Amino acid sequence: MKRHTIILSFILLLFSAANLFAQQSDGKKRDLIQFSGVVVSNDSLQPIPYTNVLIHSSGRGTLTDFYGFFSFVAKEGDTIDFKYIGYKPARFIIPDSLKDDRYSLIQVLNRDTVLLKEAIVYPWPSKEEFKRAFVELKLPDDDMKRAQRNLELAEVKAIQDQVPYDGSINYKYQMQQQQSKLYSAGQYPVNNLFNPVAWAAFIKAWKDGAFKKKEETKIEH
Repeated sequence: MKRHTIILSFILLLFSAANLFAQQSDGKKRDLIQFSGVVVSNDSLQPIPYTNVLIHSSGRGTLTDFYGFFSFVAKEGDTIDFKYIGYKPARFIIPDSLKDDRYSLIQVLNRDTVLLKEAIVYPWPSKEEFKRAFVELKLPDDDMKRAQRNLELAEVKAIQDQVPYDGSINYKYQMQQQQSKLYSAGQYPVNNLFNPVAWAAFIKAWKDGAFKKKEETKIEH
């Protein structure tokens, strides 16, 4: 009899806990919400990427993406700070009487113009001393001759041949290689051995001396 009493008491306790949980769920709404939105500029309504969106009390938050969009979990009544360099900071308070667990916002930031004082840097104590030093400046002849030799067309051409290609040229070359592969995809690649245009270009380059060994030019530093 005592065992049945304990089981009955345990079942009643479970029902009471379930009823209490249901009452709390119906009577009190969760204060956590999904706070989302977009940050735009006031003059062009263009999105502002990488804006700081932080909760004022805790400093927790996020950054907007490239399109000015943000989304994170916040609480009702939180004060949200929006900060971005070049714009005036803004603040928004999430309402505490929301009917849904989501809230969206379009936050507009105003541009902030900062005027800095003029800074003048003089390499000499006065303009007159600088002018006199500049006029009386005497460059050694060996330096001038060395500079003239380094600026000759042959020297510049030698330097240009030694400079590696940049990213743009490498990208175009890679795309040309891919295009050539796609052109002959599913068939035998083109053989220029019987191409008269290729032979004409080869003979012309041979007559012009393009295959002669170029003498290495030394650049004096």
